[in-house]
Amino acid sequence: MAETRKIALFGGTFDPVHQGHLHLADCARRALGLDEVWFMPCRLSPHKAGSQPTAGADRLEMLRLATADLAWAKVVDFELEREGVSYSYQTAEALCGSRPELRWFWIMGGDQWQVLPQWRHPERLAACVEFIVFERDLHPVEPRAGFRLHRVAGDHPASATAIRAALREGRAGHPWLPPAVADWIAAHGIYRGKGGG
Repeated sequence: MAETRKIALFGGTFDPVHQGHLHLADCARRALGLDEVWFMPCRLSPHKAGSQPTAGADRLEMLRLATADLAWAKVVDFELEREGVSYSYQTAEALCGSRPELRWFWIMGGDQWQVLPQWRHPERLAACVEFIVFERDLHPVEPRAGFRLHRVAGDHPASATAIRAALREGRAGHPWLPPAVADWIAAHGIYRGKGGG
């Protein structure tokens, strides 16, 4: 009998996608033996109220460029196609409900795990997915009743905020950006004179 395929959802603003995102996704893939990691840019994050991210089409294109050579990576525009704020439980219920034969995971950082009880209907998200949570040395991740948890060691210094700040100042490229993404940003003038989300 064939082994159940394992798919991890990796949501975020990805404004822009950077080497840290790719590194952590690969750490999760290796640790859990994932078949695919689905990079899923959100339309509007409930955790970043008041900030307006870069256009979804631009963030989607940067993700496609960044993952073009990664056979295990898939870019999904599911949340960009939906109106309003992107709630994780709605995404998980829709995707997992459409493919119940798959084993679904959700990738997040330890900081997100700590505040997960404050998310909209976290119990409904937990009913659909197993959580892959990145654990830093000084910040152990504690289990939570009713939530299937997989701890993964992983960290990266990349920061989308720092990248946007550098690009706003007119610097060309950034070491945390995949080269194809850096070239595309430069060609299209993305982030020049704006903050992003």
